[in-house]
Amino acid sequence: MTQFTPLIESLPAHVPFVGPETLERQHGQPFAARIGANESVFGPSPKAIKAMQDAVAGSWRYGDPENHDLKQALAAHHGVAPENIVVGEGVDGLLGLLVRMVVEPGTKVATSLGAYPTFNFHVSGFGGELVTVPYRNDMEDPHALLALAKVERAPLVYFANPDNPMGSWHPATVVQDLIDDMPNKSLLCLDEAYVEFAPEGTAPAIDVSRKNLIRFRTFSKAYGMAGVRVGYGIAHESIALAFNKVRNHFGMSRMAQAGAMAALADQDYLADVVAKVATSRERIGAIATQNGLKALPSATNFVAVDCGRDAAFAKGIVDGLGKRGIFIRMPFVEPQNRCVRISAGTDAHLDLLEVALPDVLNELTVNLRVAV
Repeated sequence: MTQFTPLIESLPAHVPFVGPETLERQHGQPFAARIGANESVFGPSPKAIKAMQDAVAGSWRYGDPENHDLKQALAAHHGVAPENIVVGEGVDGLLGLLVRMVVEPGTKVATSLGAYPTFNFHVSGFGGELVTVPYRNDMEDPHALLALAKVERAPLVYFANPDNPMGSWHPATVVQDLIDDMPNKSLLCLDEAYVEFAPEGTAPAIDVSRKNLIRFRTFSKAYGMAGVRVGYGIAHESIALAFNKVRNHFGMSRMAQAGAMAALADQDYLADVVAKVATSRERIGAIATQNGLKALPSATNFVAVDCGRDAAFAKGIVDGLGKRGIFIRMPFVEPQNRCVRISAGTDAHLDLLEVALPDVLNELTVNLRVAV
């Protein structure tokens, strides 16, 4: 029998997220509206698609292990040096590497209760101890998080702005205060995966002189390349260089590198997608209001909708829409799990949602009356 480490033996064996493909297999049919995974239904820039298609013939070769051209392009885009950029297989992959670099069994890691769970899985996977503060008014609480980091002397602190799963955000001034007040021995992991959707003034100016800060961004959301897996970090050279000790040097395919560079160069397409997402968010909010639900403000490509009851009711909405061919998700932790989370969709997707949601709510209401 294979002998795993005691840590691995102690961890549950499950997939953090139930993917839409799994649910489609269970339902025996594909979803008509896949608006639950915060993907961009508007897809990548046509220029990015063309670049990836052109790169396919050379796929017999490994991708450049230094990601040289992509790092050069990202550095120019953000006004930093290439040495301040680290590229990896999506933010999820980079989070895993960062945790590996900082966390040992027993290391305390500070985050918000209910924040992005993939980070938590990485911490648990390396034996770290998660310490948390609750959300405040459905938003991550940077002041409480900072206090926790100081009390626990946590060497790693996670904060997302904008936030997943609630879509909330803080202005740059608040985030800058968090950066400025972070203890020198605490590395702040600032997840900005959704920042392209956020209002002007959400992201603080990039400062790579700080040795206790790394900012993560991605091509999965606004750039519409979730299935390609390209994320990157912006940090002090010493932090970026440390990733070379543990990263998968051949993890980025030639197609991924080519597609990301072309997507980055097509800022007009990015602006068009951001505008379409804003329109979609407004319609999701209107559909929620029509059905007696409350859409929370969002600076992302999804909307958290307060269902006004408990987690069981929210899950009933998720399941009911799923049976009708519409894939959405919900937060995992109270009290945010009274909400459902709906990603931006096309007009056709939201037409389906507008028709199906009243039926689901009526069915749930009838079932509640029968139960009483």
